[in-house]
Amino acid sequence: MVAGFFTREIVLQVSADRIWKAGILDSHILLPKLLPNFVASGELVEGDGGVGTVKKLTFNEGVKEFRFEKGRVEVLDRENYLVKQAVIEGGLIGLRVKTYSYEMKLVGGSDAETIGKIRVEYDTLDETPPLSAEEEEQISGGLFAMIKAIEGYLLDNPSSYA
Repeated sequence: MVAGFFTREIVLQVSADRIWKAGILDSHILLPKLLPNFVASGELVEGDGGVGTVKKLTFNEGVKEFRFEKGRVEVLDRENYLVKQAVIEGGLIGLRVKTYSYEMKLVGGSDAETIGKIRVEYDTLDETPPLSAEEEEQISGGLFAMIKAIEGYLLDNPSSYA
C-alpha cells in the first residue's frame, strides 16, 4: 500500500457561508436536482448531518467507474468552513485505492468570492504506485463539477441559502 495525497483549489463567485450551507450541509439534497445525468439520489444513511454522519450518493450511467459512494463525516468545523469526509464504501475503493478521503476548506475573500481548497488523501491497493496526474484530475474534476453546479444554482437563486 502506498500513501499519497494531492491538493487543488477552485475559485467560486459566492460567499463561503452560502457554499457551506448548500454544498456541504445539503449536497445530498441538491446534487440529484442539479446533476440528474450523474447523481440519481442522495441520502443520509445515519446521523443528523454532523460528525459521524454517513451520506450516500447513488450515481447513474453518467458515472462509468462506480454506482455509489458512501462517506462518513469526520470533521465538520462550521466556524472555519472545514469539512473532511472519509469514503467508507463504493467510489474508487477496490478499484484503484484501498482508502481515501476528501477535505475541503472554504476561504472567503468577500461576499462575492470564495476559494475552495481541496485535499484528497489515499492509500493505493497493494504496492501500486501513487495516482497519476490523470487519475488525480478525474477525481478533482468530479468534485469540481459538483461544486460548480452548486455555485451555478446559488448564482441563479441569490436568496437561496442566504
